[in-house]
Amino acid sequence: MAAGALDGIKVLDLARLLPGPFCSLLLADYGADVLKVEDTGMGDYVRWAPPHYPGVEHSAGGALFLSLNRNKRSIRIDLKTEGGKQVLLDLVKDADVLLESFRPGVLDRLGVGYDVLKEINPGLVYCAISGYGQDGPQREAAGHDMNYLAQAGLLGLTGDADSAPVQSAGQIADIGGGALMAAFGILAALRARDASGKGQFVDVSMFDGGLSWLAMPAAKTLLEGASPKRGGVELAGSLICYRPYACSDGHVALGALEEKFWRAFCEGVERPDLVEKQFEPVGSAVHQEVVEIFKSRTRDEWEAFAAIHDCCLTPVLGLDEALESDLVRARKMVAPLTQPGAEQPVRLLGAPVKFSETPADTDRLPGPGLGEHTDEVLAELGYDADRIAVLKEAGSVAGTPDGATGSFLG
Repeated sequence: MAAGALDGIKVLDLARLLPGPFCSLLLADYGADVLKVEDTGMGDYVRWAPPHYPGVEHSAGGALFLSLNRNKRSIRIDLKTEGGKQVLLDLVKDADVLLESFRPGVLDRLGVGYDVLKEINPGLVYCAISGYGQDGPQREAAGHDMNYLAQAGLLGLTGDADSAPVQSAGQIADIGGGALMAAFGILAALRARDASGKGQFVDVSMFDGGLSWLAMPAAKTLLEGASPKRGGVELAGSLICYRPYACSDGHVALGALEEKFWRAFCEGVERPDLVEKQFEPVGSAVHQEVVEIFKSRTRDEWEAFAAIHDCCLTPVLGLDEALESDLVRARKMVAPLTQPGAEQPVRLLGAPVKFSETPADTDRLPGPGLGEHTDEVLAELGYDADRIAVLKEAGSVAGTPDGATGSFLG
């Protein structure tokens, strides 16, 4: 396998749960050496989330954990101890990136914040993912994906006019506003370091990132001074040519935004009279006619229709159907992971960006056991066996626990 695009980049990932680990997963799949820095207790809570694979130790993680943490190593450190802090400081000396997702100020209070770390390694790119950013009135506030989307105005705009706000099945703020923005920020900061030799602090707010997804409706609102209402955004429910519709046995999605696609649909259903009514409002008599047209055929029949009439019409698939589709298979979006203890390779989502010269490797390393690489990493730092034993005895570091159990909600 060719070297990855990020081969040689060393990442210390102190994050847990979803946003940070998804960010470092992207970096790891494309070749970065990602070291997952976990505490000496439960470590990353997602390890303990069911379901677990038969034969795989629970401390090595279940399906949710492996989906975010393949191609990484794990070390356990107690940053509340002097010995643990020193281990992190030693790791930082040779690191390119440190990623964390604590509330702002936590690592500063522990004595290992950015101001300390940049003195040790001026080239360090320090990326902090938080809910509301490192400053501002909600700096200390707790939150989750839905809270950030609610405050950004995105949740309130999602759904039909006569419905309650609709939650997305994907975590838009966590992944789109947090993980992806962090990955971009890290890579941009590394590129800037190539020119200046200096690292920097990258402040990623999931609120900011979620709000940025509303670039077009926000621009219109800032110009006109009036906010759209739920169901009134062009690409989120107000156009009869760009909506999901119920068919006789499921749903389909019509994305006939351009006139040529809408015309192809109308002519295909032998309703050329509808061509000039593409932008009639939802709830109108024309909209009801389109509703009835879709109800007249099955999902499979509409899929066959779309194969003939090029009008941006697709079936609304269940996740199980999507994962087994020809499209997913062709795009290699389900990939095997060789995981110790599993009777056969674990199937996970593949890498979303395809490179012609330095492709991702989603099966370079298995998901790490909790603290599996503690001794290995400390030895790489030059710690001898006696020093490692002293650190373990003091509780500053820990290796793989015996018979460990935990709770995702703990």
